[in-house]
Order: sequence, then C-alpha cells, then structure tokens
Amino acid sequence: MTTTILVLNGPNLGRLGTREPEVYGSETLADIGAGLAASVPDDVAIDLRQTDDEAELIGWIHEAVDRRVPVVLNPAAFTHYSYALRDAAAQLKRAGVPLVEVHLSNPYTRETFRHTSVISGVATGVIAGFGADSYRLAVDWVLRSRG
Repeated sequence: MTTTILVLNGPNLGRLGTREPEVYGSETLADIGAGLAASVPDDVAIDLRQTDDEAELIGWIHEAVDRRVPVVLNPAAFTHYSYALRDAAAQLKRAGVPLVEVHLSNPYTRETFRHTSVISGVATGVIAGFGADSYRLAVDWVLRSRG
C-alpha cells in the first residue's frame, strides 16, 4: 500500500528559483519536489502542489482531512493572516492527521510582520530556515511518525 504525503505550497512559491534567490535559494519548486520524490521509499508518493489561490489551498486541506493524508504545508504569505486556512488546518489536528508547517527562510530573522503565524498553533510542528531541507526534514519526520 502506498503512503501519500501532500506537500502543499501557497502564493508565489511557483516563482522559486527566480524570486529573491538570496532569501529563498535557487532551487525551483519542481527541483524540491524531485528531491523529495528521490529521497522517499518506493511505497511513498509525494503529491506536490502549489497555488496562489487561498480557496484552492483550503480545498486541498479538506481533501487531506477526508483522506487522512499527512500534510507538509508552506503557507507562504497566508501564514500571517489567513484565518480561513488556519480553520481548515485545525481540522487536520482534530482528525489526528499530521501537519508540518515549513518555511524556506527563518521568518523570525525577517520583517516583523513575518514573525506571526496563524497556522503554527494547529500544526503538529514547524520547520523553518533550512531552505529546501525544511521540506526534507518535514517529510522525514512524517515518515518516521507513521508507525
């Protein structure tokens, strides 16, 4: 049986590789996805998705709740203000489905408005500041915790 991990990405992350590489690195989201897929066992599928649309991201969270699929989430700008996304993510917590919030950069070393996450309070854990390795660390934790 294949285990699926949803790796969900919010606004502007489709621009990785060209968007502020000094902050976010030079890897594209496709590069990160390929690295994740190569790093997991054969019985694990990485389902990497990105959207700039809040409603679409919320729909994917609902899908994860309904299917009981663990989520690695980089909410990007939605991190700081999307209570709708937070409410959707809280459903994962109530259902006992792992949610790991990830960030490429360390929000606490950046502008003050980035210091607040409305998602962290309902996440199983948060990994930030390790570039693309933030995703790898999150996926590794999900795999080790699946029992």
